[in-house]
Amino acid sequence: PTMAHSKALLVLENFIGGKFVPCSSYIDSYNPSTGDVYCRVPDSGKKEVEAAVKAAQDAFPIWSSKSPLERSQILNKLADLIEHDLEAFAQAESKDQGKTITFARTVDIPRAVHNFRFFASSILHHVTECTEMPAMGCVHYTSRAPVGVAGLISPWNLPLYLLTWKIAPAIACGNTVVAKPSEMTSVTAWMMCKLMENAGVPPGVVNVVFGTGSKAGEALVCHPDVPLISFTGSTLTAQRITEKSAPHCKRLSLELGGKNPAIIFDDADLSQCIPTTVRSSFANQGEICLCTSRIFVQRGIYSEFLKRFVAEAKKWKTGNPSDPTIDVGALISKEHLEKVKNYVKKAQAEGARVLCGEGVDPLALPPGNQKGYFMLPTVIAEVKDESCCMQEEIFGPVTCVVAFDTEEEVIRRANGVKYGLAATVWSGSVGRVHRVAHRLQSGLVWTNCWLVRDLNLPFGGMKASGIGREGAKDSYEFFTEVKTITIKH
Repeated sequence: PTMAHSKALLVLENFIGGKFVPCSSYIDSYNPSTGDVYCRVPDSGKKEVEAAVKAAQDAFPIWSSKSPLERSQILNKLADLIEHDLEAFAQAESKDQGKTITFARTVDIPRAVHNFRFFASSILHHVTECTEMPAMGCVHYTSRAPVGVAGLISPWNLPLYLLTWKIAPAIACGNTVVAKPSEMTSVTAWMMCKLMENAGVPPGVVNVVFGTGSKAGEALVCHPDVPLISFTGSTLTAQRITEKSAPHCKRLSLELGGKNPAIIFDDADLSQCIPTTVRSSFANQGEICLCTSRIFVQRGIYSEFLKRFVAEAKKWKTGNPSDPTIDVGALISKEHLEKVKNYVKKAQAEGARVLCGEGVDPLALPPGNQKGYFMLPTVIAEVKDESCCMQEEIFGPVTCVVAFDTEEEVIRRANGVKYGLAATVWSGSVGRVHRVAHRLQSGLVWTNCWLVRDLNLPFGGMKASGIGREGAKDSYEFFTEVKTITIKH
């Protein structure tokens, strides 16, 4: 862009050692709802990551020697500061990511605040183990210590929500961090950095380096002084992280994609099931790893379900994300929109029926949003299980609805993908709900609801959906090293 053009743009800077540091080169970040460049993000690489790791190492001795209570108070202060600026954060998240202002206000930013408060509290309640061997005159106990510098890489779909889900437990446990948010959605991370000093976070405890995965992310993953990587994103990137970190024996927590089934039995309460399943399909434009994209409906209620589901999906309004009456905002990028639309084209080419949305219904956008990356909620029926639309993560406002006959059959089909993150089961039978939940290959199973989260409990997936779990106890175990100490008396 010309100088005149770049003056009006927001220009982010890396946050290293408690200071904002300009970068030698920048990448453009787009406003998905208009298609315009609205922000310039540092294009960091080895040099910037090196400086951030150094700052994190320098800060580690002091931060790790603070008591859990001292760290807890600082986390709570940071939570208060974000909450105080909730509206500004929500506006920025909506503009940067394309999500609706309503979703950012009610989900993303409140959850980011809650992440800090939750780990500020949980860090005070962990206990270590102890065993006795009277015959040997020995007592054993465990102690836990922070690992060191944590490398945290977060995605573009829930930018501050997922970044704080990593930062909060990492620093609560006494680690220092170098975080790399997605280059497509870096603004709220940068805004959070501005609050660090006021919250009492010592310089170097939280460092944020902006840039691409292939440059900044790679430098972080390959750095010999970063013993731990927590990553949320694609299975493909995770394979690369695993390869690059293997020579260093790093510990990894990888939260990857999903191809999540919803299983709807003929005794389901459709008045609850239909609105919730529309939400679980299209919330945040379908750009949540936990969204349901394969809906299995028992044959007896299939046609009624389909009719009501499509009618409900058509009520969702797509348009300018800053309009509070809108349900579906813009998708993250032009490339991603193309990719999602191509899945719908493939389904049609295979003979599936598109019942509403893409290519079927007209999309009317306000004048300022004509060049934005929008798509209507799309429902596809009569898709074969082996179709790429039923096997691959689409990560957009697209869901496939198919019929099944028996419990046995639907469990086999639901498990017939490489992913295993989340599943939902709808049935009035308690026995069936338990039976099916036990047999699904899935890290999370919701029955008769969706996305009800208790942060105490493990979060994560099976198969290609990742490695490791995070939650109160799980994050504590991941972000600390355990030592067994034996005393003979």
